[in-house]
Amino acid sequence: VLPYAQPIALRVYNLKGQCVATLAAGVWDEGAHIVRWDGRDDAGRELATGTYLYRLETAESGQSKKMLLLR
Repeated sequence: VLPYAQPIALRVYNLKGQCVATLAAGVWDEGAHIVRWDGRDDAGRELATGTYLYRLETAESGQSKKMLLLR
């Protein structure tokens, strides 16, 4: 949920710290948003089952969490 319109970036990283997918970038309006990821990298290739990190960066802060991709 964004309190006001602001630039955001939502990216997925492998455990080596390499960005494998950018799920959202640009200025997003205030309010609640849902972003779905199909398990593919930016080139459209399916990624392997495993642990990945996602990072949401906004104008005010950044937050990272782990996620598990199961095929």
